[in-house]
Amino acid sequence: MKIVDRQLLEQVTLEASASPRLRKNHNIHRCDESRCHRLLNGIEPGSYIRPHRHLDPEKDEAFILMKGRLGVVTFSADGTVVETVLLSHDGGILAADIPSGVYHAAVSLEPGTVFFETKAGPYLPLAEDEKAHWAPGENDPQAPAYLERLRGLFE
Repeated sequence: MKIVDRQLLEQVTLEASASPRLRKNHNIHRCDESRCHRLLNGIEPGSYIRPHRHLDPEKDEAFILMKGRLGVVTFSADGTVVETVLLSHDGGILAADIPSGVYHAAVSLEPGTVFFETKAGPYLPLAEDEKAHWAPGENDPQAPAYLERLRGLFE
């Protein structure tokens, strides 16, 4: 049995904050080919996850907040914000389930944010039509400003 405890959450947080990308996954599933992916996702406020979608109808994706605060945003095909939800223990919303085909992003709103993520495997890199081409890539000079706009949706 694999156990998720406070010590593991702190370890993931330390690894995320030390990472150049300010993110760290801790896989619970056995390997990339596993049919069910379960992982802890540590994310710090300066990290950028480009909005994307999963077109495989079996790849709904769930986020369950373990600690911190996480903003989840969904978008229309042209990049218009459709919905925002703040996952926060103080606010009482702890999880979000995103259907396949929906563009989405998640932004850390507090240092030490960790969420449990689950979706169908196997792992495959995003296909071109799953990437949100209206959002700057992670290393694009416009990415920090875009991230701040997303974070601003939760102020």
